[in-house]
Amino acid sequence: MALTVDIEKKLGDFHLSVSLETDHEVLALLGASGCGKSVTLQCIAGIETPDRGRIVLNGRTLFDSEKRINLAPQKRRVGYLFQQYALFPDMTVEQNILTGLRSKPKAERRALLEQKLRAFRLDGLEKRRPSQLSGGQQQRVALARILASEPEVLLLDEPFSALDSYLKWQVELELLDTLRDFGGDVLFVSHSRDEVCRMCRSVCVLSHGRSEGKQAVERLMDAPETVSAALLSGCKNYSRIERVDAHHARCLDWGVTLETSREIAPDIAYVGIRAHSLRGPEQSGRNLIPCRVERVINDAFSVIFMLSTPGGAAGRSLLRAEYPKEDRPDFRASDEISLSVRPEHVLPLAGGGL
Repeated sequence: MALTVDIEKKLGDFHLSVSLETDHEVLALLGASGCGKSVTLQCIAGIETPDRGRIVLNGRTLFDSEKRINLAPQKRRVGYLFQQYALFPDMTVEQNILTGLRSKPKAERRALLEQKLRAFRLDGLEKRRPSQLSGGQQQRVALARILASEPEVLLLDEPFSALDSYLKWQVELELLDTLRDFGGDVLFVSHSRDEVCRMCRSVCVLSHGRSEGKQAVERLMDAPETVSAALLSGCKNYSRIERVDAHHARCLDWGVTLETSREIAPDIAYVGIRAHSLRGPEQSGRNLIPCRVERVINDAFSVIFMLSTPGGAAGRSLLRAEYPKEDRPDFRASDEISLSVRPEHVLPLAGGGL
């Protein structure tokens, strides 16, 4: 099974331009709020109509602007799990699931309903309405209804956003089991890198309506290529640069020159450093950054140091260094210190998203 999307759509001043393809996988659409993730899903499902482009699912054309093809949502065989699940509030659990079985012969519906109730552990909840269910139970009902219609692709729009934090872990495990049994392609929308790491094999970053291309999740975490991708992967520090040579950059916002083991191509405009990559000075003295401790912040399991640097006059360049509490250095506010970063941990970044 495969889904190919190559579309553009304008919504006021917002311009969506997305190109992606699935390959028997759970593919994440990762991006900040307002970047176009949900609009992309709505175009695939037929709720929104792109201005131009094509959407093809398993060889069937769902949308083609040039050929004037635009299948109705009910003909696309696309399962869409909305953020708030979109259950019918005045229907019971079994009535909600039966709406996904309307195309089946009447004689089969009851047997299929019982199968879905068992598969999603909804036995005993058949007569309850959505308001009488927990968030996790509501999600199971919504998935049971979607899968009852036998979709060829699943679109999951931030499926954990409506859940309390203590419920998310259990519901996430249940959803992983559901996706494994589904066997088709899945588009998983999220703004959480942790969810993406646990749920997905590949990721496509969306930034201000534009897709940056599909890549392995491991590559996004190890070697993001743009500032927007780096920020979404959890990188807290970035600086504008002037390229000195293929492996040295003058960091304008930090006032230092850093060496990187990764080549600095001509289109590179920034470098990034992850907060956990800043450590005490190495004996070699390479990549030293003189700092002043401005704030010390105690997080649940770590200590965060906010640091000013020689290039910080513009007020945009506080560095963030983070240590596990058990490895916390004895830095205090107003201390003058030096930290270092290994060349392999200096990330050359294009300016996508800024």
